[in-house]
Amino acid sequence: MGSDISGVVVKKLVKHPDERGYFMEILRDDDNLLSKFGQTAVSLTYPGVIKAFHWHKMQDDFFFVACGDAMVVLYDRRKGSSTYGKTQVILACENEPMLIFIPKEIAHGYKVLGNKPVLMFYHMTESYDAKNPDEERIDPYDKGIGFDWSRA
Repeated sequence: MGSDISGVVVKKLVKHPDERGYFMEILRDDDNLLSKFGQTAVSLTYPGVIKAFHWHKMQDDFFFVACGDAMVVLYDRRKGSSTYGKTQVILACENEPMLIFIPKEIAHGYKVLGNKPVLMFYHMTESYDAKNPDEERIDPYDKGIGFDWSRA
């Protein structure tokens, strides 16, 4: 699924089911992943849609897919990184819950797989500032990244 990128963390999550449904912890202070709490947001994305790529100068992101299946694609654009220029692909599925920690300056995006929308929660270390957004966009088909979205 691609090389692991330095600093990216995938935390497997555990569902605690009972006759009423289930309970699951997503992000805890003792995970030592969240340097600062900024905000949490949620996005519903329809089947086949690609939301990519973007990156942040100051903010770390955490992706959690609550419903549906997504192919999350990360690209290390940090020039001093040991994994500079590497791509990492992570299948984030509702039936195999995980939290993906994406450090600042890692380009990231995703494609919705299957025929069900994806409900994704984003936890961020900075609050969104509409007047000065910490978000830089890269075309999903950027030749420098060279990712083939049709492979899923």
